[in-house]
Amino acid sequence: MTTANTMHVTVRLPSGRLFDGAATRLRGEASDGSFGLLPNHIDFVTALVPSVLLITQDGGAERFFGIDEGLLVKKGHNVEISVRRGVETNDLSDLQGSAAARFSELEDEERAARAALSRLEADMVRRFASLRDRAG
Repeated sequence: MTTANTMHVTVRLPSGRLFDGAATRLRGEASDGSFGLLPNHIDFVTALVPSVLLITQDGGAERFFGIDEGLLVKKGHNVEISVRRGVETNDLSDLQGSAAARFSELEDEERAARAALSRLEADMVRRFASLRDRAG
């Protein structure tokens, strides 16, 4: 592997990408503690816990992400992160509030989707039962 000054980081959600770009440093938290990655770090895989993910870009700009559980895979100069839920904020002091609000909103959407699916399943069962009654 060649040496590099940056690594390409992608943070994915089930609904799309939260971040996709170059980074000079990444800081995260796994179940066994926090860790840091630099561009020439050895290949690495870990499960992430709900925490703050810090991505430092070229020039020193820092990006803060509140994330739910997920998985991080570093291979070469590419870092792929998949999380269930995540939110970006510019203000670290506001991260907990914005993450809680966004995660609550997502839970409400998931709850509504599960309820709609249950209604569809119940309707399908009723339709099959009515077909069986007509055939019998």
